[in-house]
Amino acid sequence: MADQELELEEVITLVDEDGQEQDFEVIDIVHLDGSKYAILLPLQAAADDEGEDEEEGEAIILKFETDEDGNEILVDIEDDEEWEKVADYWEEMVAGEDS
Repeated sequence: MADQELELEEVITLVDEDGQEQDFEVIDIVHLDGSKYAILLPLQAAADDEGEDEEEGEAIILKFETDEDGNEILVDIEDDEEWEKVADYWEEMVAGEDS
């Protein structure tokens, strides 16, 4: 089966550790140092921020990995340094688009 690519502006549903479902909008896909990351915005926050500045502080970053069946999955970034590196890279990309 072919890998399914997330599309920008696609809405995905994630389940947190408490079993609660939450919808997220995929606002960007970032490739950095051989890894791929999804920048997600909680759907409620996207609606609340309509017309406002960037959704800074609201977005979450998850890393793409492959499970034992070869399916692409999203996982939390455990390493704070890795998370900061991706966040900084994404902020630079956004700032470059705004200028």
